[in-house]
Amino acid sequence: MILIKNGRVIDPKSKRDEVVDIVIKDNKILKIGECSLTDEYEKIIDASGCIIAPGLIDVHVHFRDPGFTHKEDIKTGSKSAAKGGFTTVVCMANTNPIVDNEETLNYIKERAKASSINVLQACAITKGFKGKELVNMKHLKECGAVGFTDDGLPIMDSDVIYNAMLKAKELDVPLSFHEEDPSLITVAGINEGEISKKLGISGASNVAEDVMVARDCMIAIKTGAKVNIQHISSGVSVETVRMAKRLGANVYAEATPHHFTLTEEDVLNYGTNAKMNPPLRTENDKLKIIEGLQDGTIEIIATDHAPHTYEEKSVEFAKAPSGIVGLETALALGVTNLVKKGYLSMMALLEKMTINPAQLYNLDCGYIKEGSVADLVIFNPDESYKVSEFESKSFNSPFIGYELYGKINYTICRGKIVFDGMSK
Repeated sequence: MILIKNGRVIDPKSKRDEVVDIVIKDNKILKIGECSLTDEYEKIIDASGCIIAPGLIDVHVHFRDPGFTHKEDIKTGSKSAAKGGFTTVVCMANTNPIVDNEETLNYIKERAKASSINVLQACAITKGFKGKELVNMKHLKECGAVGFTDDGLPIMDSDVIYNAMLKAKELDVPLSFHEEDPSLITVAGINEGEISKKLGISGASNVAEDVMVARDCMIAIKTGAKVNIQHISSGVSVETVRMAKRLGANVYAEATPHHFTLTEEDVLNYGTNAKMNPPLRTENDKLKIIEGLQDGTIEIIATDHAPHTYEEKSVEFAKAPSGIVGLETALALGVTNLVKKGYLSMMALLEKMTINPAQLYNLDCGYIKEGSVADLVIFNPDESYKVSEFESKSFNSPFIGYELYGKINYTICRGKIVFDGMSK
């Protein structure tokens, strides 16, 4: 058994916020309350000054397995997640082969069995990511898919979107959309604005995102489907989602830590490690995203963890792949840039990283309760650390060298310690 003493338990589902002890037996939470020290415990953790929260849930990661395992695989991605406090992740389908069939899904499920955390898989919406023909969503759901997404590519055919939403509504599964119209993008990964002009690059206008978000929100109103707008980056898109919610759409939105932390100006500082799709935008866009997080328009913080090799990123900007690793810095960026600056309470931050993503994907996790599976993260919100080494195979991050608050001491998944930051 494991005894966690004197920690501040914050559970967004029950709104519990109190200093209390937790006992873990096997893979479950046996007791929440005051507990005496005895010799029956194999491990005693003193969590004084720390927060005990539900294990974090990331609904948007790329573990690159199968097909691109030189960048990441399920084992290293899981270690990266555990170091970041995540006990459950949902992998995207843009692997090689694409996860649009039972065979590839079963390969990932088999590999995930050896993972230290809960690795779930979303399947493609369209066959081959071609945007034309829907996959057999019913069959793939029965095989274990938790949702559907063509993340990485937008689906341009509105009729395909409409029919996908009708089927998703019938099956009670979420659809997650990458919202960028390629016809409105010259060079992806950088905002079309002052910085792109300075670099002599014609980039990606915010309107490329805005028109897609508007379309999909309107179809979501019509169909009643549960829809997730991925990695929202534009202030106009935030306002569109807000309006769609008022009109009754079952629309969720996710924001990444890099989009509420950085702006297009940071491309000058970090080069290709500040290149991502959709791109970093203006200070006003960043503030609109924070406003959306504050009022609940944006319910979820997701990393879009996107590993790439040093060699791939060490080329001229236009030729580099988009994306950064994010699992190991997400919580600390939220603590440092949202909680410490007074934008969100700790309860609200954790809500967007636990119970809300669980609700999007209909998952029975993201909360702390006696009898529930012991998925927990223990972190010190007032202890800072410098971002340096990564458990991921890749280290394409603009945050290397940052001093961040929210040092993670332990991650516990299914009752086992899967990350021990106190022994390092």
